Amino acid sequence: MPIETTVTTVARADGDAEFLAVPFGPDLAPDVELPVSAPALLAHYEAKGEPGEVVEIPVAAADGVRRVLLYGTGPAPADLRKAGAALAGRVNGRERLTIVAPTEGDVAELVAGALLGTYTFKLGEPKTTPVHEIVLSGADDAAVARGKAVAKATSDARDLTNTPASIKSPAWLAEQAIALAGEGVEVTVDTELVGFGGIRAVGQGSVNPPCLIKMTYAPEGATRHVVLVGKGITFDSGGLSLKPSASMKDMKTDMAGGAAVIAVLSALRAFDVPVKVTGLIACAENSIGGNAQRPSDVITQYGGRTVEVLNTDAEGRLVMADAMAYADRHLDPDVLIDIATLTGAAKVALGTGFGALYATDDALAAGLLASAARSGDRLWRMPLIDDYRTALDSDVADLANVDKKGGLGAGSVQAALFLQEFTGGRRWAHLDIAGPARNEKGGTGFGVRLLLDWLSSSA
Repeated sequence: MPIETTVTTVARADGDAEFLAVPFGPDLAPDVELPVSAPALLAHYEAKGEPGEVVEIPVAAADGVRRVLLYGTGPAPADLRKAGAALAGRVNGRERLTIVAPTEGDVAELVAGALLGTYTFKLGEPKTTPVHEIVLSGADDAAVARGKAVAKATSDARDLTNTPASIKSPAWLAEQAIALAGEGVEVTVDTELVGFGGIRAVGQGSVNPPCLIKMTYAPEGATRHVVLVGKGITFDSGGLSLKPSASMKDMKTDMAGGAAVIAVLSALRAFDVPVKVTGLIACAENSIGGNAQRPSDVITQYGGRTVEVLNTDAEGRLVMADAMAYADRHLDPDVLIDIATLTGAAKVALGTGFGALYATDDALAAGLLASAARSGDRLWRMPLIDDYRTALDSDVADLANVDKKGGLGAGSVQAALFLQEFTGGRRWAHLDIAGPARNEKGGTGFGVRLLLDWLSSSA
């Protein structure tokens, strides 16, 4: 659900605030008198001031008791995000939290961490109520606004990802893209899909028709063009290559890459990004039915290449290939980046802590890795091994969507090699986020902070 907590700024904290958060440091509580010396308190609680550590001190006040929260942090973005989340969690359900801003680091990270620390998603009445208002003392207004924009975009991506498939059809996702886009972003939705053989084939077994969402942000004076392609599979049953039940229950989140692209495009104006950015979200529901595509079918992707579909559960690459070929033929991007929950193999290789990065350009890869380090959306570069490409050879089509013999392994690498066939040789990066896009609480919004940082810094 949209984040309900509001954030405001003041020049100086009110010492009578019910919850006053002050960073560990030499001047622990400039606006409140502690009952004993700060060093003695920290020694008593054995506090080290590590990021995310919070020590609560009750303080007498004229009309009752106030609480001073001594919080640990550091200059690194991850430290600040962790501190913000810890403070928000400590005051769940309260009216107001006043935070004295730290003197080091970007306070935008603290704000984003605090707001995302209040995030919940529940249809119906929520079990908990987040803090209603967070007040930042001594913080730069522009940095606070940037933190709010990052939190909103990440929250939007989480909401889209967490929405049940009983609500979330391709048409619904298109409606959300239009609603979130706002001023400065043009949205068109292609439901005819002439020539888009991959998207049509994946969606033909469902009662919910597929579509291609195109979002365009074109600021005046932009000289570079980046195309972001997101996988928008609103539910993935595996098709006729049916998934086991245990693997299917989280498949409402199989459009997390598309959600990230929608959220990023919707936030670009707030970051004043001077680059033209086009987002393509290839949307379909991979279902079973009398009209579903069959293993061994041959389809024609956008641009004319034929693909033998040996496994209908390797559908993400089919819809992504269409969108990427369209971008290459019609949009002439300087850089093409796709993001998708593409393979379980990426999660096997890297777990849930890292997305897999494949890139044809070292400078592009380095820039994305630097943004990953700053944003906390961590990536690990993987190899594009040309020797493995022969595994995708087909006897009846230009290529197959999976290894016909099934003995090579390296499923994430093979999927990346498949997509590379549709890049037109452009500078390209592929983010396989099957691991970090979801956790036990649902969608994480992985990729939003990463791409916003990269687009802002690479400009």
